[in-house]
Amino acid sequence: MKEIPLTKPYFDNDEIKEIKDVLDSGWVTQGPKVKEFEEGVARKIRSKHAIAVTNCTAALHLALLCSGVSSGDEVLVADYTFPATGHAVLYCGAKPIFVDIDPDSYNINPEKIEALITDRTRAIIPVHTFGQPARMDEILKIARNHSLSVIEDAACALGAQYKGKYAGAIGDIGCFSFHARKGITTGEGGMLVTNNDEIAAKARHLSMFGMKSAWEREGKARFSVPEFIDVGYNYKMSDITAAVGVAQLRRLDQIIDRKRTLAQHWDTRLDEIEGIDKPYIDPDTISIYQSYVALLNPTIDRNKMIQDLLSRGIQTQIGTYASHMQPVYHAPQTCPCSQDVFHRAISLPMYFTLQETVIDEVAETIQQTIGGYK
Repeated sequence: MKEIPLTKPYFDNDEIKEIKDVLDSGWVTQGPKVKEFEEGVARKIRSKHAIAVTNCTAALHLALLCSGVSSGDEVLVADYTFPATGHAVLYCGAKPIFVDIDPDSYNINPEKIEALITDRTRAIIPVHTFGQPARMDEILKIARNHSLSVIEDAACALGAQYKGKYAGAIGDIGCFSFHARKGITTGEGGMLVTNNDEIAAKARHLSMFGMKSAWEREGKARFSVPEFIDVGYNYKMSDITAAVGVAQLRRLDQIIDRKRTLAQHWDTRLDEIEGIDKPYIDPDTISIYQSYVALLNPTIDRNKMIQDLLSRGIQTQIGTYASHMQPVYHAPQTCPCSQDVFHRAISLPMYFTLQETVIDEVAETIQQTIGGYK
């Protein structure tokens, strides 16, 4: 069996042409190509504003700052997530309060939110885990009742839908990632989206050191010396990066359709294997399957399985992290469902160019060896 990667980004001549056009233009920092990428994402998810940044962590940081989160505040965070989500809260001097998940969807459990709200709570960050949106209606209702901001960590979910609405454009602010494992990629990169004019203006301002971009200043008829009023950040995306994003965005729907087809094939194969369950999909959602994450029987040693499959040329991985267990947070919360999923979830190969025959090979290997991981 040849080596089978967990994920593999797809590029063709479109990306090369877009990059060449940017290089030929001589404008390689943030400029017209970033604007084109921003407008494309905003149009796709029906959001009024989109601000391109260096990565999703930067987008989350800006989103929290624009929501007024500061030192001493608390932010409710879905526990089962990559630590970037909790880290962004720490960047603001605030405290992440981790909320347990629904063990079926891996998303934040709305029924666990209200009990954790205090007079210091300022925002809720639901995570659309692996590309499946969280139960946003319930989350928004709780947030509105307590005057809290809702910041969607939609890092994995560009193009995903909840009840006909696009993930990221449902709450007050949404944050996307264009990391190599995401639905479309620019290598690294992120995007903040919002329908709020004031939030959008502040986010863009803070992403550029607290000043206007060079591209905006170039278009002015009169020379003026920039002023720095706020402590901003260098979170700008370059036009080279955006060029890749523009090309990738054109095939987003094609990528989603293909991965949903592959997920159905995975589902069929896993139904035949005892000891591993296919991922649950909420009927109110359209998942984009950023990752295909199955759940192993508690008797199976997940880490041993990952190691053995790797020795056979098959790359798999854990799902993501139970944040409350990470030493950096010193979290007093207990999130038993998240902790259980953290130990049992396994991410299986999923990417645009993956073939059903390869899924069959991996599934047959799992079926033949799974008994040895107990």
